[in-house]
Amino acid sequence: MEIKILKKVLAANDQIANQLRRELTQKGIFLINVMGSPGAGKTILIQRAIERLNKKVGVIEGDIETTMDAEKFAKLGIPVAQINTGPFGGACHLEAAWIRDTIGEENFSNVKVLFIENIGNLVCPAEFDTGAHKNVLILSVTEGEDKPLKYPLMFRKSHLLLINKCDLLDKLEFDINLLLENIKKINPHIEILKVSGLKRDGIDDWINWINRNIEA
Repeated sequence: MEIKILKKVLAANDQIANQLRRELTQKGIFLINVMGSPGAGKTILIQRAIERLNKKVGVIEGDIETTMDAEKFAKLGIPVAQINTGPFGGACHLEAAWIRDTIGEENFSNVKVLFIENIGNLVCPAEFDTGAHKNVLILSVTEGEDKPLKYPLMFRKSHLLLINKCDLLDKLEFDINLLLENIKKINPHIEILKVSGLKRDGIDDWINWINRNIEA
């Protein structure tokens, strides 16, 4: 019975997500869903993109509690909306209906690139289509090489992987070639970029990927 209910929930979410994606495409808004573990670097890599993009940018910030990350984005002078799931049971993901309603309520009319910073988690966010045009996964080198094998759905659902904190590679016992091997076992088609949000390494490649996909 629970499996049938879950299938209905996911089917209803997918229907809303597909409709939202069509509507955003018609409006010329490119929606990027950014996922990853807490501390992987989602916030800083979105910030780096905002600093460099020559287009109007907005952010939908997802957290169970607090508005701390949303406040960081607001300081950049861009439109920001907060979704907190704590008051509704603390869901560890964002759903398409919530994204649709938030876009409808907030002033994103002039935005050309809209980021979703999904709730920090390597499982739940991958299960729910948000209506985004592209899913971006951020994995830091401090998380280990085994994460693609342990949490395969997130890697299967993502179009781009940003391997963050690469400035720490010479300080860690970390085999990046093993990580890449494990990723390709799960999703041989995923694009991969090595970056450092702190040092700004690889940010040009991140921006180029965004612009290329907007044009596409």
